Amino acid sequence: MKDRILEIIAEQFHVNVEDLEEDTNFVDDLNVDSIELLELVMAIEDEFDIELEDDVLENITTVGDVLDFIDEKNIHE
Repeated sequence: MKDRILEIIAEQFHVNVEDLEEDTNFVDDLNVDSIELLELVMAIEDEFDIELEDDVLENITTVGDVLDFIDEKNIHE
């Protein structure tokens, strides 16, 4: 599942999966704006058939944050 999440992030922001680390910051490292981050969240919601609450979105700043959230939700493909 981690690999699929990394693929979604890479596709969404036009980067190589190999360039993504858990501490990769969406704003500082990938120059992602709030609209692009929202699009990422929507893609993840569609992929895993979940809904992220607004307060969760506010706390997602790194690749690791996304991975941790999915892990906490105990979501399995």
